[in-house]
Amino acid sequence: MRWTLRPGEDTGAAALAARVGGALVGVYLLGVLFFWWWWDSEPDAFDVAVETPSGIVVTGSHTAAAMTRMGQTLLDKRGGYLSNDLFPPGVWMDNVPSWEFGVVVQMRDMSRVLRADLSRSQSQSTEDPDLSLAEAKFFFNNSSWIFPRTEDEYGDGVDYLESYLARLSDSEQPDAQFYARADNLRAWLIAVETRLGSLSQRLSASVGKRQLDMALSGDPAARQSTPGVGDSQLKTSWFEIDDVFYEARGQAWALLHLLEAVERDFGPVLDDKNARVSLQQIVRELEGTQETIWSPMILNGTGFGFVANHSLVMASYISRANAAIIDLRALLAQG
Repeated sequence: MRWTLRPGEDTGAAALAARVGGALVGVYLLGVLFFWWWWDSEPDAFDVAVETPSGIVVTGSHTAAAMTRMGQTLLDKRGGYLSNDLFPPGVWMDNVPSWEFGVVVQMRDMSRVLRADLSRSQSQSTEDPDLSLAEAKFFFNNSSWIFPRTEDEYGDGVDYLESYLARLSDSEQPDAQFYARADNLRAWLIAVETRLGSLSQRLSASVGKRQLDMALSGDPAARQSTPGVGDSQLKTSWFEIDDVFYEARGQAWALLHLLEAVERDFGPVLDDKNARVSLQQIVRELEGTQETIWSPMILNGTGFGFVANHSLVMASYISRANAAIIDLRALLAQG
């Protein structure tokens, strides 16, 4: 028995298949757009005044708990960790991944200071095992998607921080310590000062500026490997300026939590130096970096031009916070 197609029957089936395929593609694209909108959001701030696993709050609890919560937020926010996504919409997004990198930068700096300074009584003392492992995990590649995934490495780092926090508040484990001393706080502030100084320069370069080479200024005996450029033109690419902007937002978000924790853990030290208000001023400056962005995109206008330049506004907040950090370090260095 032979089956024959009536005229137009084959084209009708093809048209139906095309309509079904088009509908499926449309649904997929709508889903991608929805999740793009839903994931393209920075997490809210959290309260660092949290209880330790044992219910006992000791010196260093707030800093360790803030680090732990920051790591958890990085991994568990809307959309999870996006910097290593290979599929839409994550692979198309750059604002939130840049924000994530900013948070990771500050977590790396604090984890290094925790291991090298804050948890050790002197230069010849041994490193805390949990903090040594945590630091290595946070310095893992921030965009690895497999073998191992970045989320797995950072998750392990959070687990090591939680272990340190639990041991820190356990009186039966005196090997876990946090030394709230002025010199330890200065060690962390030096790292923060360097980061904010670099951010300020990169943000300010959104409009382009001439930069003189001052690498050797102030020391007639200073030398460098190769001759520097005496006068150069610096300008951040239009395609990169929003990445720098959101990285600055991420670093400032992380710093706000760490500074709040430090104020609690280093309270007596700050009061002894009459420096608490200086730290609070840094927080005040950084709070401006977290204001709502009403523009649909980060604009890169000229300094005094018709179109706004969001990077210069961010650079202003960052520069003032950096200046306040320099003042705070000077206060902590006084006898």
